[in-house]
Amino acid sequence: MCGIAGFLETTPTREERGLRELVGRMTETLHHRGPDGSGLWVDQRAGIALGHRRLSIIDLTPAGAQPMASACGRFVITYNGEVYNFLELRQDLESRGYRFRGHSDTEVLLEAIVEWGIESALQRLNGMYAFALWDRESRTLTLARDRAGKKPLYYGWCGRTFLFGSELKALRAHPDFQGDLDSDALGLFIQYSWIPAPFSIFRQIRKLEAGSFLTIAPSGPGASASPGLYWSARNVIERAAREPFTGSFEEATEALHSLLTQAVRRRMIADVDLGAMLSGGVDSSTVVALMQSTSRARVKTFSIGFQEPKFNEAEHAKAIACHLGTEHTELYVTPKDSLDVIPDLPTIYDEPFADASQIPTYLISKLARRMVTVALSGDGGDELFAGYKRYRSCLRDGKVLRWIPGLVKQSVAGLIEAADRAGWAVFTLLNGTEPAQGLELRSPGTNLKRIALRMGASGPVDLLARHHVRCRDATEFVPTANPVATVLTDQSRWPILSDPVLGMMYLNFADYLPEDVLAKVDRASMAVGLEVRCPLLDRDLIDFAWSLPAGMRFGPDGGKQILRSLLSRYVPRELTERPKMGFGVPVGDWMRGPLREWAEELLDENLLAKHGLLRHDRVRLMWLQHMAGYRDHGSLLWNLLMFQSWFRTHGC
Repeated sequence: MCGIAGFLETTPTREERGLRELVGRMTETLHHRGPDGSGLWVDQRAGIALGHRRLSIIDLTPAGAQPMASACGRFVITYNGEVYNFLELRQDLESRGYRFRGHSDTEVLLEAIVEWGIESALQRLNGMYAFALWDRESRTLTLARDRAGKKPLYYGWCGRTFLFGSELKALRAHPDFQGDLDSDALGLFIQYSWIPAPFSIFRQIRKLEAGSFLTIAPSGPGASASPGLYWSARNVIERAAREPFTGSFEEATEALHSLLTQAVRRRMIADVDLGAMLSGGVDSSTVVALMQSTSRARVKTFSIGFQEPKFNEAEHAKAIACHLGTEHTELYVTPKDSLDVIPDLPTIYDEPFADASQIPTYLISKLARRMVTVALSGDGGDELFAGYKRYRSCLRDGKVLRWIPGLVKQSVAGLIEAADRAGWAVFTLLNGTEPAQGLELRSPGTNLKRIALRMGASGPVDLLARHHVRCRDATEFVPTANPVATVLTDQSRWPILSDPVLGMMYLNFADYLPEDVLAKVDRASMAVGLEVRCPLLDRDLIDFAWSLPAGMRFGPDGGKQILRSLLSRYVPRELTERPKMGFGVPVGDWMRGPLREWAEELLDENLLAKHGLLRHDRVRLMWLQHMAGYRDHGSLLWNLLMFQSWFRTHGC
């Protein structure tokens, strides 16, 4: 795993030394992503500069260093990630006469592009990656990103200079960077807790979407092509619905066993120490079980625990580690350990990001990095095998809403909002707005406005989309925001499927997985120089999983039916059959306790009024209601706090 950065000037004016200094400055901001070395490559006449920070995983010798040129000299690449099927690709290329200097996957990727061209080579890759490729013959720059969106890539034209990098901080280091805040993107963030691709917090900068590539010509912004897809989750899902797996449940389980074992073995190829994250859930337990079954040595596993029982899975992880015989390390973190991370979050995540599980994700990454450089995880299991409990509630509520006439639903939604306003007025009259000593939240997990939002849903899939919404209308908090279509709101982007469970799974796979889960893991792990690999997001396994009938994944007993069946071959069901806990932290409670002073400072009305980006009256109302115990606004307030903290840290 690495960090990449660079730029392309349409009218080259800088000397080679100046180009090197600039790209070196950009690349150095990514030292945490690649602490083992750095490399630069520039072509002064073309105005192109590529930078690379290296985290050495495969081929630790100089033969694996980047930026790297193809043997023919036509292509130069700076690349972040791993191609897991590089050995098969290398064999194929060697049979065609190619010879290799080292044994890195980077060199294989380059020669694959030489042989098949960029798009065809991308079709063959099985891995996680983001790269920039300069074609010295056509004088074009191509950016590409992996299918699931594991590795990030930001880009944009700032005047006549095209910038790109693994993180925004690399782009900000260039003097031509233009950082105009995008109020539409801010509105999306307040609504969803993340900023979905292709948007970024800055108007001039975009994120390359998963499964896409972009080719840039040095003639300028007007001549540059728009990103194109080389892989589409929607196409895969619709094709799988037309051509589903037709075997029995037992045959499907056996096929899954074979594919996942192969995926795990591929991800255990490394020239450095390797381990696994173990939460004790079905996904990570299955990955660890297959790792241990294929390893001669005891697999190193890591978990963290919390003092709060409703958040603690460490005991479950320990029991599974003991059963599998892994070399297990656990760390119980105190509230102080978690709180100490919060000031660093704006730097770690680089643009506003507000999934509170970012805190334990960083802590477990830091723990694992003490002993290993690579760790496997169970990410992707919930999205591919219907692991979320919310599917059941969306199906249930969707059936009820289907029978309610539209006008009635609109009326009920209006009445609910009116009742919410009246309820707060009565509450303040009786209780005031200051929190009483020892007061518990009186309606945890309930919010009348969220109920009103759900009333307008067209069905279970739309209900799932609305589940992620923290506020119905972004202008409630960001007055200058305009409505922006996303995968969650634009139903024309949804695949045509007869089973609503598959539709809900698609939304989580296409949006929540890359924009929240994978972004969270990438920034947290790379902040400490740890590479995280996800066997459940293997290309072949993704195709197979989507071909399975929904009933093999989601049944009367919940989701992950086939994955649970596979895990039972290695771990007794009594060790894994329990309610899903997630990986959260009680930030809502902390705001009323140890985080109160920090939060009140960031949400100060004068501070909000000064920058004018947020409606200070609405923010203040949310804060008062939460503190008084009237409503649990913890998730929405965390969004607001993470933006405020980011804004203050980056001096925007």
